[in-house]
Amino acid sequence: MHIALCCAVIAVLNFPGTANADNSQGKALVEANCGRCHATGSVDKSSHPDAPAFRTLSQRYPLDALEEAFAEGISTGHPDMPEFVATPGQIAAIIDYIGSLQQP
Repeated sequence: MHIALCCAVIAVLNFPGTANADNSQGKALVEANCGRCHATGSVDKSSHPDAPAFRTLSQRYPLDALEEAFAEGISTGHPDMPEFVATPGQIAAIIDYIGSLQQP
């Protein structure tokens, strides 16, 4: 899997909870845990060359596929990305936030 998927799962492990309408929880999760490598906002640039901007993830993956991948536990072949598993509420918060960033 790509770094983006794994980083998003890192985020969910550090903050419990569920999704909300304003996406603040999902935003906090990805900023705190993924922002070191990934662009997590609407205009920032990823600092890691293999880390796609979250706002472009739907160009690579259907968001419902990301949700399923999170639920099954994401692993990666990249040495700097461990395997993670997230709760349904955590997954929903991140998917909602990622969905709110998507560019047409």
